[in-house]
Amino acid sequence: MEKKLSKWGFNNGDLKEKSLFSIRSVLKMLMENLKEDDDNRSKIHLGRGDPSAIPCFRTSSAAEDAIYSAVKSAKFNGYAPAVGLYSTRRSIAEYLSHDLPHQLSPDDIFLAPGANQAIEVVMSVLARPGANILLSRPGYPFYEARAACSNLEVCHFDLLPEKGWEVDLESVEALVDDNTIAIVIINPGNPCGNVFTSEHLQEIVETAKKLGILVIADEVYSHLCFGNNPFVSMGVYGSITPMLTLGSISKRWIVPGWRLGWIAMIDPSGVLKKSGIAECLQDYLEYSANPATIVQGAVPHLLEKTSKDFFSNINNILKEAVEAFYTKVQEIPCLTCPYKPEGAMCVMIKLNLSFLEGINDDMQFCTKLAHEESVIILPGMIVGLKNWLRVTFAMEPAILEEGLERIKAFCLRHTISS
Repeated sequence: MEKKLSKWGFNNGDLKEKSLFSIRSVLKMLMENLKEDDDNRSKIHLGRGDPSAIPCFRTSSAAEDAIYSAVKSAKFNGYAPAVGLYSTRRSIAEYLSHDLPHQLSPDDIFLAPGANQAIEVVMSVLARPGANILLSRPGYPFYEARAACSNLEVCHFDLLPEKGWEVDLESVEALVDDNTIAIVIINPGNPCGNVFTSEHLQEIVETAKKLGILVIADEVYSHLCFGNNPFVSMGVYGSITPMLTLGSISKRWIVPGWRLGWIAMIDPSGVLKKSGIAECLQDYLEYSANPATIVQGAVPHLLEKTSKDFFSNINNILKEAVEAFYTKVQEIPCLTCPYKPEGAMCVMIKLNLSFLEGINDDMQFCTKLAHEESVIILPGMIVGLKNWLRVTFAMEPAILEEGLERIKAFCLRHTISS
């Protein structure tokens, strides 16, 4: 039987390698290291960006009303067009246009069942033999997994912690060659919690124009900002160079399970339409999965009726959590937070192994922490920085503080004796 099976020629090589180090697979492994019987304390999960089950992060009443009305109307029980319902695309175009100097049209919007699937669509459409794409280090690992599936080579440029995780533009210029198709920019930053200034965004766009590469602007965490830098959409600079913007309702409305994202063409000069990218996106969506029609039907009401108070409240909760986090982490000798988060839901912390005994790397740190303290955090190697840690602060402040107290106790227990 084994001999016959070998003739099938199946080899899951790159995909299997990537899946072994996905956020979900690592979190699952860490959860399996929790002590179920001996530790009666609550488990504190600071490893994923989904606070939807936490009462203070409950979605807006407008969102709940929107989904209820969509169901009751019986208008959204059938299939939707491949690119999405016109009314939904129109409402998203209007919503995004508030942040732009020009107006988007429904034809500029393509719907997908979540931002991850939007990434899949874009990667698949842009892929060609020998092509490469520029991704940040640290970054969001789903891009690398999808690049592997599309046979795209990945080249990494650095984000600079000492400069608020700005893009190292010199490293970008050194990486680009004739086969480079695009650069991905995540703002607000996942996993760093940074928010780029408008000046730095313009520098990035001008660099992309000079190098002749497409910008993919990941703005999934748009407007989740609570520091000194306000959110500025990279699309503000769409007249300099065209770009594709990726977004979703998952984070700002705290509904990741609703699975609705989008690709927006920021193309005031019509370059992307002339090049055929718009047509290729539409063609790809003809045979890919679509967001649930019920959720599409709810989006116009959700976008138009959610109050500013809801958004302000979420940002205030995140800001309070960051203040508690940043103060507490200063008390832990083996951890350094080079940048106080100003946006999104997570932050990168540097792990100083020279302070610790019996811990060799970030994965071992997280595994032992889960087992000894029932606290889950993500090893930095998963997002591209070995011996760093990614911590999610989208948590009730009291629980976040308890989690950090346990991390502190763990570190003190494993500190090398002088």
